[in-house]
Formats: sequence, structure tokens, C-alpha cells
Amino acid sequence: MKNNKLKAITYALGAALFYAINVPCSKLLLKNISPTVMAGLLYLGAGIGVGIMYLFQYKNDDPTERLERKDLPYTVGMVLLDIIAPILLMLGIKNGTSSNASLLGNFETVATTLIALLIFKEKVSKKLWGAISLITLSSIILSFCGDDSFDFSIGSLLVLGATCCWGMENNCTRSISEKSTYQIVTIKGFGSGIGSMITAFVIGEKLPGSNYILLALTLGFVAYGLSIFTYIRAQKTLGAAKTSAYYAVAPFVGVFLSFILLHENLSVSYLIALLIMILGTALVAAETLIHNHSHEHTHTFTHTHNGITHTHTIVHSHDHEHILSDSKHGHKHTIEELEKCIQVN
Repeated sequence: MKNNKLKAITYALGAALFYAINVPCSKLLLKNISPTVMAGLLYLGAGIGVGIMYLFQYKNDDPTERLERKDLPYTVGMVLLDIIAPILLMLGIKNGTSSNASLLGNFETVATTLIALLIFKEKVSKKLWGAISLITLSSIILSFCGDDSFDFSIGSLLVLGATCCWGMENNCTRSISEKSTYQIVTIKGFGSGIGSMITAFVIGEKLPGSNYILLALTLGFVAYGLSIFTYIRAQKTLGAAKTSAYYAVAPFVGVFLSFILLHENLSVSYLIALLIMILGTALVAAETLIHNHSHEHTHTFTHTHNGITHTHTIVHSHDHEHILSDSKHGHKHTIEELEKCIQVN
């Protein structure tokens, strides 16, 4: 069980690292590729890459895990939202900075949580509400054009729109996450990729040169295909909440890569937003990784006083906090501690 959990954590962190390269690398490719075509190529790269993996895995796939007709509404919703979201993201990256777009990616956690609360009726704790407030505040700061301006940045707003779409898409995917990972990612890739390419041709965008097509497809396989694949695999063991906590490192890695690859400058508002975003993300991690619960324990002991030997059975409970574990456990008490419990009771 412990090995499975460590493997799942590796999957979750891998998903974050794979996706982190998306924004800065897309920023570079968008100089030669139109935004909607770029979005389509990224998802087609995911579909082609994971589809090839699926060909070698198909015979070993559990037939009970394959998508069924009852999964169709979630599958269609997943594909449609995955058409809209990357187009908004590419437009946002093209009209804004890569570092802002990377950091704003954390708003996806907020969007996912709010949609889960309002539509899927999941409970949200006070700590998570605090995290949502901090991440939202950080996103608002990043959405202004500059330190002396109160005009919203179109690029940032488009990125926020993309995170909202992916927030809804996360809830759709969560509903079918127990199904075949290969099948889900392949359908995501081809369905969303073809839809985006059709949209691109309708609005008049053209294909770039073959060398840029190959680069975009490769980026799509890594940043979308492998990221989505490992994310879903992590969800099966850790659950959606814990997986999203690990995945929250992706925007910060993306920001670092933006500085390295694109040499983007740091503004005062950006640094303030970064600190607030880190605090909000830390609260999300604390909420999802630390499990608070209580265990009821039974202790039987024998002691002698006034020349008489007594056997007592005491039932009591303790509140506990565990990281990465919900397992039950035992604990020991001294005779003196147990005798005090008898006196209290």
C-alpha cells in the first residue's frame, strides 16, 4: 500500500512537471503558429502519443475499465471543454506574459473546488475557503496591466477563462477516472485536437511549416498527453484533492522556466501576487494532505491496590492528524495514565 502511494505521488509530481513546460514553450512556438492551430496540435500530439502507447497496452487492458454509454455525457463534456480551454490559454499567452499565465494556472484549483461545491455538492472546509480567497486575490493582482494601471489585462482574463473551463473539465474527468487511462487520454487528444483544428480552419488560421507542426505535436505529447495520463493515474490512488495539491507546483515551475527561457522581468505586483499565491497553495496542500480524524481505542490492563488485583477495560478516543495516511494504528499508555482515566470516569 505504501509503495502504491509513493508511486501515485510520483505520478502526480510528474504530471505537474510535464505540464509546467507547456506555457513557456508554447509562448516561443506562438511566434510562428496561430493560437487555435497551436491548441489543436497540442491535443493531437497527446492523442497520437498516448494512442500509440494504447496500441501496445490494449490486449492487457481490463475490459471492465473501458468507457461505456453511461459515461458519454462526461466524455462529451470533457472533450468540448478541452477544445475551448487551450484556445483561451493560447490566446492568453499570446496577449500576455508567460510568467503571469503560469502563475494564474493555480486558479484552476479554485475553479475546480467551486464547481465541485456548487454543481457536485462537495463540502469545502474553512481552510480551503481561505486558500481560495488568497489564490483569487493573487489572480486579481496579476490581471491588472501594470503597477500604475487599473485596466484588466486581456491576456490574464483569457487565461482565467481557460482555468475555469479546465475546472469544469476536471470534475467531468473525475467522474470517469476509474476507467482506462489510455482510452480517456486518447479520446481527449483526438476529440479536442480535431475540434480545435476545425475551429482554426473556420476562422481562417493556417497550418505552419512541418518543422513547427512536429515541435507542437511533441510538446503536446509531453505537456498534455503524459501530464494528463500521470494525473489520472495519481487520482486513482490519491483521489482528486490530494492529486491537485501536488499538481499545484506546476505553475511555479512554469514561472521559473519563463524566466530562464524568455528572460521576462519581475514587477512589484508580480512578486506580491507570487507570495500570496504560494500562501494560498500551501493552505490547499495542508487541507488536502493532512487528514484529521479520531480513533477509538480499547485498553485492558491489570493492576493491584489495597491488596486486591483488578482488571479494567477502558474505551476512549484520540484526535489525530496524519500526512498521506488514513490507516488505523495502535498506541501505548502507562499504567498511571490509564489509572487516571478510571478516576476521571
